Amino acid sequence: MPAASNPSNNSVSQSNSSVSILEDYQKNFLDLAMESNALRFSKSSDEDFKLKSGRLSPYFFNLGLFSTGKLLSNLATSYSISIITNSRDQKLPEFDIIFGPAYKGIPLCAIVCAKLAEIGGSKFEKISYSFNRKEKKDHGEGGSIVGASLKGKRILIIDDVMTAGTAINEAFEIIKAEGGEVVGTIIALDRQEIVNSESGMSATQLVSERYSIPVISIVNLGNIIKYLDGKLTGDEKQRVEHYRATYGA
Repeated sequence: MPAASNPSNNSVSQSNSSVSILEDYQKNFLDLAMESNALRFSKSSDEDFKLKSGRLSPYFFNLGLFSTGKLLSNLATSYSISIITNSRDQKLPEFDIIFGPAYKGIPLCAIVCAKLAEIGGSKFEKISYSFNRKEKKDHGEGGSIVGASLKGKRILIIDDVMTAGTAINEAFEIIKAEGGEVVGTIIALDRQEIVNSESGMSATQLVSERYSIPVISIVNLGNIIKYLDGKLTGDEKQRVEHYRATYGA
């Protein structure tokens, strides 16, 4: 297996989206998220969104609403530029395969693999993609993996958001069983909120620490608050700020 590069401080969740000035691709991503209703804000506390964690959140992100060809193309561009930027800055090791956990990760790994080949230059032209089936196939090619073989390969996991890290943990087990090595994870949005009061850490921080890999994102909650400052009502902004003060990592 090729040796994975070892970027400095890779045990800490990191992203170029943590800088104070947003890049154009991040602004474009947030604009499209708002236009497509993928990123929504409740009008009052009575309309807050219930998360898997049971928390009531004043904002909600549903990547599934990037459902047209134009939106998917722009989404793939945002993921790809984030990957290219973090690779250039040595915050992301070299990888061979983009792995998308079923189900939301399935279209993501394919469209981003194609977009990287289109805009990333020769370095990314031979990147492959793979995803898992929820149930193993017992006919034809069989098995639970669709796409490139993971054996002996360096893997970048792609997903939408990370709430508790459950899907990522499951993906690690699948990849390990197939003989691959996870070298990083990329998500669209880092909510930057603690998983529980005991750890005081976010899901991205916990995953990064547990597996000693970088976890990067296109944007995070801090980016949302900064960029949409003039687009949110005073009440919306206040409730998001209160939520961050309560659950922020």
